[in-house]
Amino acid sequence: MFERIREDWQTYQRDPWRQGLWVLLAYRFGQWRYTVRPAFLRPPLSFFYKWLKILSQILTGIDLPCETRIGRRLLFEHFGGIIISGDTVIGDDVVIRNGVTLGLRRTNQPGAPIIGNRVDIGTGAKILGAVRIGDDAVIGANAVVLCDVPAGATAVGIPARILPRRQAGSVIPLAAGGSTS
Repeated sequence: MFERIREDWQTYQRDPWRQGLWVLLAYRFGQWRYTVRPAFLRPPLSFFYKWLKILSQILTGIDLPCETRIGRRLLFEHFGGIIISGDTVIGDDVVIRNGVTLGLRRTNQPGAPIIGNRVDIGTGAKILGAVRIGDDAVIGANAVVLCDVPAGATAVGIPARILPRRQAGSVIPLAAGGSTS
């Protein structure tokens, strides 16, 4: 637990005022309490975790249950309005911005998103249902993702359409009447 907290501290540039760090500290505590032996200590730790989670949720607007599986160096770039389902799996080096929802598509319908490594999730994006987001994908601002996104692709729009990865050195054609200056 302390190694991950140290890594979180570095991810947030050693700034104690970054709200994402507060949420991750509550998350790490919630995960750690499951490992405590003897068992009679777990109920008071669970009670403390519930208060800590609610406090961090009120102060930051980020709901990250300890049942969510997250990778290393998760970065909440901006805080507020972030909802993450307890069934969600998040890879390493993922960036999440404000207003993002990672969750179930419908109530009582199982299946939450699986987010790959190095995924960049834009402001207001919604990723719903049992979808897989590949490594190095980019989810555009306000996109509503209801289907899988391949590695390296970009998802934009409502519902999201998938734009393939641009090849290095490729030229983007200008729209009619556009200029290069």
